Amino acid sequence: MARATASQFDSGEFEIIRVSYITSVKQIAETLEMAAKQPCVICHTLVSPELREAFKSLAENINVPIIDIMGPMIQAVQKITSLTPKLKPGLVHQLDQDYFRRVEAVEFAVKYDDGKNPWGLKNADIVLVGVSRTSKTPLSMYLAHKKVRVANVPLVPEVAPPKELFDIPPSKVVGLIISTNKLNQIRTERLRSMGLASDANYANVGRIEEELEYARSIMQKLRCPVIDVSSKAIEETANKILEIVQKNCQQRQHG
Repeated sequence: MARATASQFDSGEFEIIRVSYITSVKQIAETLEMAAKQPCVICHTLVSPELREAFKSLAENINVPIIDIMGPMIQAVQKITSLTPKLKPGLVHQLDQDYFRRVEAVEFAVKYDDGKNPWGLKNADIVLVGVSRTSKTPLSMYLAHKKVRVANVPLVPEVAPPKELFDIPPSKVVGLIISTNKLNQIRTERLRSMGLASDANYANVGRIEEELEYARSIMQKLRCPVIDVSSKAIEETANKILEIVQKNCQQRQHG
């Protein structure tokens, strides 16, 4: 609004000064004191009725013109909707913070997907472990949109898990297990979609049982909670993981 207004005048450039996070009458008085030293107009987006009234009263005392941008907008929306506004300051900033935390979590999930960069596992809120096709990556991305930083590590008999995995508290690791038949179905369909023979070792029942047995042995060493994803949707598994995350947060707060 300030920039759009300034653009309507040809009398030189206007300096626009932003003062954020006004939460007290003292801050309002300090801002007005600074403004009174030069010709200016103050436009504000205060939502607190008390702060808006204080701003108006103090500005009148020192003869500084102010424009209330949010007040009329809130009143108009309240009138047509009959809803009661929250009148709580900082909600826009809170939404911004939520957005950036979500973006950070998505970037984290991509960076630490499929065992990449194991030195970063310690920074994860949760580390998922399991054999191929147990929904580790989809779960990581789903939880990232819930602002949870998730890394995942595949468990393959021929490849030892990264040593960093064993340095993480067991409560921050979640093992994903699945039935042999279900995994065979998933992998067979995966091979077909890629135009490969469905009898490849990847979908062989004996090989799958070997991988699952190996995965269980690693999870026992990690002493981590284990979730059977055989008959669960992504959302259902994610909710169980979120419960673990919440429990971990509560334990840290009380610790």
